[in-house]
Amino acid sequence: MTRKQRRLVLIGCSLGVLALAAALVLSALKDSIVFFNSPTDVLEKHVTPGTRIRLGGIVEPGSVQRGDNLAVRFKVTDGKSAIPVSYQGILPDLFREGQGVIAEGALVSGGAFKADSVLAKHDEKYMPREVADALKKSGHWKDEYEKKK
Repeated sequence: MTRKQRRLVLIGCSLGVLALAAALVLSALKDSIVFFNSPTDVLEKHVTPGTRIRLGGIVEPGSVQRGDNLAVRFKVTDGKSAIPVSYQGILPDLFREGQGVIAEGALVSGGAFKADSVLAKHDEKYMPREVADALKKSGHWKDEYEKKK
């Protein structure tokens, strides 16, 4: 084998090993690359209690209950399913019923979700693509959302 052939074989093998490593890393991270899971996704995936996830959807109207020491309970829905969420802390100013929300935390036994942070929609004109797709998929999309962009 000539020197040029050895170099090409070495480069080819190196690229192959690099491609294999990249494929393994991406396949291992495919579930954690999601910005949030809708309530229907959580129920369909049978997420085990204690698993940390981001739960996204709309705060179900009439579900917000405030308690002592900044404790709040509410339900997050995507139109098909709803998951009860408990949170203790200061909520964002834009948090209210009927608005988009993403809660970070873990499922607890009984199907409830314990959040350690709650994120509300930034601006009336802004809607993440994932939230818009989830609303369209569940049939809760309104044409007026598109006009605000």
